[in-house]
Amino acid sequence: MRRSHRGAHLYSAMKLIHPEEGAPASQGDPYILKANGKYYIYATGICGVETFTSDRLLGGWKYLGRTLAEAGMTEFWAPCVIERDGVFYMYYSSVPSGTEDMHEQAIKVATSSSPEGPFVYRKTILPAFSIDPHVVKSGEAYYIFYSVNDWTAERAGTYIVADKLLDMFTPEGKPVPIVVPTLDEEIFMYDRFKKGQNWHTVEGAFYFRVGDDHYVTYSGNCYQNEKYFLGYAYAHGRENDVRRLRFEKQPSADIYAPLLCRNSEEEGTGHNSVIEEDGKLYLVYHARDYSADRSLPDCRTARICPLTAKGKVLKAERN
Repeated sequence: MRRSHRGAHLYSAMKLIHPEEGAPASQGDPYILKANGKYYIYATGICGVETFTSDRLLGGWKYLGRTLAEAGMTEFWAPCVIERDGVFYMYYSSVPSGTEDMHEQAIKVATSSSPEGPFVYRKTILPAFSIDPHVVKSGEAYYIFYSVNDWTAERAGTYIVADKLLDMFTPEGKPVPIVVPTLDEEIFMYDRFKKGQNWHTVEGAFYFRVGDDHYVTYSGNCYQNEKYFLGYAYAHGRENDVRRLRFEKQPSADIYAPLLCRNSEEEGTGHNSVIEEDGKLYLVYHARDYSADRSLPDCRTARICPLTAKGKVLKAERN
């Protein structure tokens, strides 16, 4: 029987970005990057990737502008940016304008000589449906984590895989499952596509490593739903090829124990990135206030809290 292991939280996380004239009110799926002595957050946007910058981590964030847009495309989801040899690579997904089928989302790459852009589309590297890329260097190679659909599994839905990149534009084509649905709390919609098939969602992977401890944080469910949450999977080993690691949900695949979930101050807590600053880890995630105007199309904002990692245990320090 699945067990619940959710404790109460006291709120002490802070919002990173505050509204300013001309800036988008939302910062969904915030991806944080430090480059050239500055900090950048890249966020989901309908018309392009929205970007913010600051000289310091915990304040002073300003709207930089829309650093990526494509003619004829819309719904730019979950950008991730990584630098290699002076080139900045942005991985993201988008769909053709006018479509009503978000399953046309496909992962693409854009490049720039600066973290401030502009980024220019170069290549679509994965077919639809593929979303939520996170590209990392592990050892001497690069790997991409992303989410795809499984229509035939007992718990059908969206799940996380990882593949090696042969170059910054070419997956090897040998993806392996990393995190799959195992909980009722991960059900995005009951009877979504056919009667009796409940659709699960596990997405928004972010991989990081501390010594020989490997972590993949992820979002379960849907940001519009009450049970939306952040969880994580853990693996231990010296292996650099992340596809060979055995990631296990913590504390167990059958225990609902979110790293973050709704509390008395915020809801819609999910899709994070992680940054290390002065030897300390910080979790950057989106959430919305209970007082937010839910009639708006998107009212998620970027927030931050300390994160501790000790062996199998990750803890988001909201209290």
